[in-house]
Amino acid sequence: MKPIRLVDMSPKSLRIALYQPDIPGNTGTILRLAACLGLAVDIIEPAGFDLSDKNLKRAGMDYIAAVTLTRHVNWERFEEARLAQGRRLVLASTNAAEPYTRFQFQPNDTLLFGRESAGVPDHVHDKADGRIIVPMVEGQRSLNVAMSVAMIAGEAIRQVNG
Repeated sequence: MKPIRLVDMSPKSLRIALYQPDIPGNTGTILRLAACLGLAVDIIEPAGFDLSDKNLKRAGMDYIAAVTLTRHVNWERFEEARLAQGRRLVLASTNAAEPYTRFQFQPNDTLLFGRESAGVPDHVHDKADGRIIVPMVEGQRSLNVAMSVAMIAGEAIRQVNG
């Protein structure tokens, strides 16, 4: 039996971007998710850990080898690449107002997730074409970033690929 292809792997397909990730276990989990869903990942450095960290490898297991990963030395290089590819930037933020389930995702979207400790700075917020939030019960700060990536990527794939 042939596996079902969930995601279009063309250059205009959905991507996940991580802005200066802090926690290797979360990054490894996201890389594993991306490998399983066929999504490419951009890591915007500097990361808060060595990208060869054993915790990253433990969380990502052997899936890391199956993900298309692009490392960018800084935000400016990431932005250059994104704009050259004509990609839309969709930022997940606790400061956003639009629930991710109401947002209209497009095939050329890059889904950006901030640092676990600090999110993204204002100049990154300003570059986003869309800002989305995972609605939560009042009084709760935030979800684990890997959980947010899974929820938002799942909805984006559902919308884009039916």
